[in-house]
Amino acid sequence: MRLVIIGAGFAGMYAALSAARLRDIQGVSPEELEIALVSPAPTLVVRPRLYEPHPETLTASLLELFHAIDVVYVQGSAETADAGTRTVGIATAEGGRKSLSYDRLVVASGSKLFRPNIPGLAEHGFSVDSLDDAVALDKHLHGLAQRPSSDARNTVVVVGGGFTGIEAATEMPARLRAVLGSDARPRVIIVDRNKVIAPDMGPDSRPVIEDALRQLGVETRLEAGIASLDRSGITLSSGEHIGTETVIWAAGIRAAPLTEQFAAERDNSGRLLVDRDLRVPGVPGVFATGDAARAACDDEGRYALMSCQHATRMGAFAGNNAAAELLGVSTKPYHQKAYVTCLDLGEAGALFTRGWERKVEMVGEVAKKTKQEINTVWIYPPKAERAAALASADPERVTDL
Repeated sequence: MRLVIIGAGFAGMYAALSAARLRDIQGVSPEELEIALVSPAPTLVVRPRLYEPHPETLTASLLELFHAIDVVYVQGSAETADAGTRTVGIATAEGGRKSLSYDRLVVASGSKLFRPNIPGLAEHGFSVDSLDDAVALDKHLHGLAQRPSSDARNTVVVVGGGFTGIEAATEMPARLRAVLGSDARPRVIIVDRNKVIAPDMGPDSRPVIEDALRQLGVETRLEAGIASLDRSGITLSSGEHIGTETVIWAAGIRAAPLTEQFAAERDNSGRLLVDRDLRVPGVPGVFATGDAARAACDDEGRYALMSCQHATRMGAFAGNNAAAELLGVSTKPYHQKAYVTCLDLGEAGALFTRGWERKVEMVGEVAKKTKQEINTVWIYPPKAERAAALASADPERVTDL
């Protein structure tokens, strides 16, 4: 039997760990149940940290971990998935193609930044969506020091006032001073279509965020869309033109295109609708998880967000349940009632909230210490020690806050 997992992000990693855990509990050998994970590289990109400087350091190798838990790594990009023949089509790094059969499939293919067809965006926009994007932005920022001083050089526009946009914007003043010198006077502007900043963070959190933006001198342009970008800057839907040499796009993500391979329902973000066990209804043998799945968290109408916190726990349930079906044991319905957010606010500290109502628990430097612990410890892979690694993937305990 073979269980195939597509993706080595947070959901894919925990799907592999959890499936291996259940296989171990059931006393089944790796020869009897092979667990194979497909991804372009055996690496976890620590995506929640890509707004930080030195993005090239924000990865963690998974090879030793996979070896410790007897998970087979298959290098390549999963481009097709045929539920009829139960095969995955893989493009190799050398430009070839190969096929991998499966008895159960876990789609943990993640998400990508949504880039609308705005004139100049593809040519002049940066992002912190992927490792390559973040490295390109970091290289660009360092290159600014070689350019003549001007208001446009010293101005960064971040498009999107959600979680990612706020973290990128509040980190930017310090990043720019590190590049341009301590005497530099950087200007950072957040542009967003909504009437308020951080609309999803709720009314209790917003004053904290707005105060942080004031402390850092970050400006906002709300209820504004983007008309175009060019070498001279960005033009808003209002007609205002902002001279800038750096535009960071952080305005929404969509599930990776692999979800379109299945004859199944998807939401407006391209996520596959799944049942409580994270199966894709109507597609036998296929589970979806992380940013590829729209899953109910509870019985009160709340659904998992496209976030690392939800992806890790969803991954653990998906891997467990896919393996459970093959091993003939009971599945575990996914649930995730506990929910916290920890928003980095650069030199203004951080904001920590608990619950879907975003009740504020910590702000400033106290919250910043928690954010740093989350970013440098909690979200990294477990050590490549078999017993401890498998124990970390108990679906009922993953991200149980």
